[in-house]
Amino acid sequence: MFAPRTIPWSLVALFTAGYLSPYLLPTTVGRLDSGLSLTATQAGAVGSAILLCSASAGFLLAAKVERLGVRRLARVGLALAVAGYGTAALAHPVALVVAGALLGGVGSGTASAVATTGIAAQSDPHRVSTVGLLTVSALAGAVYLTVPHLGPGHGQPLAAVALTALAVWPFTGRLPSRTTSAQHASDGRRLPHLKYGLLLVSTMPCWSLAQNALWGVSGRIGTAQAHLTETVVGVVFAVALGAGLLGVLGAGAIGPRIGRAVPIGGGTVLIAACIVLSASATDLTTFAVGEIAWNLGYPVVLSYVIGLAASLDPRGRWAVLVGSASSLGTAAGPLSGSVLAAAAGFPVMGLVLACALLVIAVPMTVVALGAGRRVLPVVEIPVETSTAVAPLARDTTIVA
Repeated sequence: MFAPRTIPWSLVALFTAGYLSPYLLPTTVGRLDSGLSLTATQAGAVGSAILLCSASAGFLLAAKVERLGVRRLARVGLALAVAGYGTAALAHPVALVVAGALLGGVGSGTASAVATTGIAAQSDPHRVSTVGLLTVSALAGAVYLTVPHLGPGHGQPLAAVALTALAVWPFTGRLPSRTTSAQHASDGRRLPHLKYGLLLVSTMPCWSLAQNALWGVSGRIGTAQAHLTETVVGVVFAVALGAGLLGVLGAGAIGPRIGRAVPIGGGTVLIAACIVLSASATDLTTFAVGEIAWNLGYPVVLSYVIGLAASLDPRGRWAVLVGSASSLGTAAGPLSGSVLAAAAGFPVMGLVLACALLVIAVPMTVVALGAGRRVLPVVEIPVETSTAVAPLARDTTIVA
């Protein structure tokens, strides 16, 4: 399914470093709450601020990656992530921890912008983004299994993100000097498929907010409402992320053959049901089923959304804008979840989030249907001698 020699591993590594912080959000917020003199709402606000910094970096760099230099920008992002998250992990004054974490958020957003732009320029962006989601899910699962055994304190998840960024640094030397092919380098500045792109960008903050409002408080649902220990909750999260790996593998195997409307629209509806189940959990079984089912569906839908955004513009601008819009919702998620849970309880929070997802599933499906008619798959035709059609013998798509 995934030919290792054809995967741009440098982009996958950079994608992993940029996306790890949101994946570790529950344990990061939980550790800030328990390890520092912060309330649950304050810890959620810090988590939101970290992701807001990431989103802001993505928006600012959406159309500037090529001009600023791929390798240079990737290294700047990784350096900021190492310095910021590393400082936050080692520091104890709250102000210094928060400042370091915010700086790290800028670094994560910068790395994500470079990776997303490069992935969008690939012949099969859905496959590459799927591999990226696999690696970040596997790494996050390993962190969730490890952190509870490293003792108390706020620094462990932050240190994991910093060390990942440091480990990815050597891969930057293998990044392409340009993210776009010569065919698209001369494309105009005007964004193609403006109507579909703007509609997708406008829906993504709400979609991501609903996901991460749950994810940001899932640790507290497990410990406070389902009465589980941190170790048990960590195991559930690791298993859930493992289920996410299976979901992404399935999405990668199926690819765009069934279109994107069913996975995006239908998948969002299923996610809404999982959020209701998880938010109402009062025991291990319900909590585990809800979290595992949600983690199974979330990365599948996300991989199709990334592929959809990449298909709208081969230069990757829509992909970065959609990713940054998603990060805005992700940033608001922890605080929104904390406020809703504090005001009405976890079950009501789940119902509110599910209703929001059901509403925005409609425009997302419209985009998938409309954009799908404008992306024409290239059929591979075996030709032995003619070189005139040789460039068509690839697994790629042409945007009409």
